[in-house]
Amino acid sequence: MDLLLTHGYFLQEDPKELQIMKPYAPLGLMYLSSYLRAKGHAVEIYDSTFGSLEALFRTLETESPATLGVYANLMTRGNVLAIIERARACGWRVIAGGPEPANYPAEYLRAGAEVVVSGEGEVALDALLRGVPCDQIPGLYYGNAISTGAAKLLPDLDSQPWPDRERINIDQYLRAWRQHHGAGSVSLISARGCPYHCRWCSHSTFGKSHRRRSPVPFVDEVEWVLNRYNPEQLWLADDVFTIHHGWLDQYAAEMRRRGLRTPFECITRADRMNAKVAAQLAELGCYRVWIGSESGSQRILDAMERGVNVAQVRDAVHHLRANGIQTGMFLMWGYEGEDLTDIEATYEHVKACRPDVFFTTVSYPIKGTPYYEEVQSKLVQLGEWSSTTDREIKIKGRHSRRFYQYADQLLRSETPAQATQARAGLQEFAAEVEA
Repeated sequence: MDLLLTHGYFLQEDPKELQIMKPYAPLGLMYLSSYLRAKGHAVEIYDSTFGSLEALFRTLETESPATLGVYANLMTRGNVLAIIERARACGWRVIAGGPEPANYPAEYLRAGAEVVVSGEGEVALDALLRGVPCDQIPGLYYGNAISTGAAKLLPDLDSQPWPDRERINIDQYLRAWRQHHGAGSVSLISARGCPYHCRWCSHSTFGKSHRRRSPVPFVDEVEWVLNRYNPEQLWLADDVFTIHHGWLDQYAAEMRRRGLRTPFECITRADRMNAKVAAQLAELGCYRVWIGSESGSQRILDAMERGVNVAQVRDAVHHLRANGIQTGMFLMWGYEGEDLTDIEATYEHVKACRPDVFFTTVSYPIKGTPYYEEVQSKLVQLGEWSSTTDREIKIKGRHSRRFYQYADQLLRSETPAQATQARAGLQEFAAEVEA
């Protein structure tokens, strides 16, 4: 084995996800595996989702040391640092990648990683495994966090092999879905990157590029997945699935030509949804579309540089509902400058849209984003960096958690009395801020 790929997410450690129980296989690792195996490297994957830290440690201790490629994101920092420490103790060479190490290269290098891959990893990993010196490979940090510049992006996604699903146990994911929801789901992706400029969103992996696979080869993969795994539904995991309407026309035509139709979910932006697109999605079998609404206040949307307006969100929900498609909505509290009038605007917005489901989060600054830079002087680190995450960083002067709990209560209020009670809580805790 030349390379063992893994990540630091363990489902059994995540009480919230154990309740939701909608896990998906790690597409990024599977794409790396298929690309590198096609280049002649011997690659294996330890999929930690249904595994344990102890089992991964045993693998590191019993296998002949080689190169370990470990993916880290916002929530897996602690586990990944522990994996790096154990791997190094067992004689492994460690390469760290994913959005988190790219934002904290010096910290991951000090923790024991020999190299941090910043951005898309296929080309850089291939070069590292072939022994090319680090200073000749774009997209790396090494030594004292020396940067070799931007990573090379794959120019033609159609020429890349499909994700290496056979390296892991997809049936385990399907069983979990079927046991808890009565239907199994498999994820696919037709594009990489997002060209939009939302100030709080990290672009550390793909930059602001947008590269799309051709419709027919993508349908080939959809058909193969349906025949190979027989899932009851799909998750089309593009950042904005409906971004290119001409592409969607061709995709729908090819699915129709082959007689393929299966339930699926996807994400879009409100400005990339209209009556025609909603009808196409319904024809294809889409049963739910997720929209990043974020706020019902146009002032806050403009501050975020979302590039959409409240009316577009409401129109998108209307078009989807008219075609029998559920709407999921993401909302964000606490963006810089938000006040009670903005919260009331979000409440009125959700009442007007009536999404089938919505999720709220309190905004948190991700290093490397314009939002992080905007509030950096107010940030308060809670605890040691190695044992916390960016979600636990406080913004000095922002409303307290109790305030946002009442904001959630307002959104979920079903009677005037409940709304009045929530507003009273908001007023009571409006002066309570993060120290």
